[in-house]
Amino acid sequence: MATAPSTDAEITDLSGETRSLSDWLTTFPLALVVVDPFTYESSWILDTARRLFGEYAAADVRLAFMVTADVEGTRRFLGPIADEALAFADPDRAVVRSLELDTLPALVAIRQDGQLIGWAEGWDPDSWRDVTEALSELLSWHRPVIPGPGDPMAYPGTAALG
Repeated sequence: MATAPSTDAEITDLSGETRSLSDWLTTFPLALVVVDPFTYESSWILDTARRLFGEYAAADVRLAFMVTADVEGTRRFLGPIADEALAFADPDRAVVRSLELDTLPALVAIRQDGQLIGWAEGWDPDSWRDVTEALSELLSWHRPVIPGPGDPMAYPGTAALG
């Protein structure tokens, strides 16, 4: 995992606007739930991610889905979530490569200076809890319960670049 991913990597929001990662880090840290729409494993984490986004809704952090598909594929995969949450399309997996992720789904938290707060790959509740604890400490925010009611059992995920 990269400790400081390239903030020059470009990401596209669902309006079709493409900006560098650094443009999204100017005001607040960024927490990304990175998913692959072509695997069941990534779909299993969507409700958990929505719950976590709700926990941080009033905190000084940007929360977003990063989907390894084009804008239309991202909208199809997220369904109504695309209207509720910030979401980015990463069809060529440039950001996934920049972050040096091996497994999806993943949770990645990045400070405004581009340094990683933490990351977790696959659905490993202990690792995701570590990331949210580090993020919560930075934000002086309460720590969400992980795993929470209705969260799936731990699973390893799938290859990020495979």
